[in-house]
Amino acid sequence: MRTKYVYPLFVFLLLCGLNTTSLSQTIPTDIKSLSAGADVILTGKVAKQNSSWNKDKTRIFTEVTVEVEEYLKGNSSNKTIVITTPGGEVGEVGELYTHMPRFSKDEDVLLFAKKDKKDLAYKVFNGEDGKMTLYTDKKTGEKMTSSNKKVSSLKKEIKNYVEQQ
Repeated sequence: MRTKYVYPLFVFLLLCGLNTTSLSQTIPTDIKSLSAGADVILTGKVAKQNSSWNKDKTRIFTEVTVEVEEYLKGNSSNKTIVITTPGGEVGEVGELYTHMPRFSKDEDVLLFAKKDKKDLAYKVFNGEDGKMTLYTDKKTGEKMTSSNKKVSSLKKEIKNYVEQQ
């Protein structure tokens, strides 16, 4: 009698445990979708960050100034771009949002940005998927993404997608 209930319960729990990966909160976005959805795609270096309260002092936003190395989409002659992200620290108060990109001073980045229709500020497109940290491979001297993809190859891929739009 006891095994009548234990065995089905065991099978149910086992099946639930096997499907946990399908319950993930984010689905990685492919480069083609990022390229299509972004208004501006660029490589550059984080120059500075400034966090402040909104008008109502209910939320903190951070303005990230990026010195642009190259625009891959969005023809602009601006040498810098300001990206607004939710969260940051003002005084002793901090706000942190999950699945949103974080920046560091002097960080080399590849950004997919979209202009917000309400306040016309640029935001990182598709959360943390829209920002890639770049580094220089010590052996080859080539710029790489944090997922070990060559930036030169990635730029070519992005430019091809942009041309097809």
